[in-house]
Amino acid sequence: MLRIRKVSEVVGKNVFTSDGDLFGQVEEVNLVDNRIDGWKIRIGGGFMNVFGGARGVIVPHQFVKAIGDVIIVNKASLPVTEEMDEVSLNNLEAS
Repeated sequence: MLRIRKVSEVVGKNVFTSDGDLFGQVEEVNLVDNRIDGWKIRIGGGFMNVFGGARGVIVPHQFVKAIGDVIIVNKASLPVTEEMDEVSLNNLEAS
């Protein structure tokens, strides 16, 4: 088990969805009252097209499933509609 003592140790780690897709990398951590409120993720891979070209998103901490060598977020929590999900699958298959 990996114990993280400092939030700065998490910055730069890869973020994967619960389905195993690379989502991006941790860019910043949002703190409120010395607690983690959310994670600013720099989008990578095929997800950039899904989010309309946005370079990053903020994922609330409650949707983070695991933190270790990588971070895993619940894919169901991502703001992706079925129509957008089909587009991302087509883009991922094409690359």
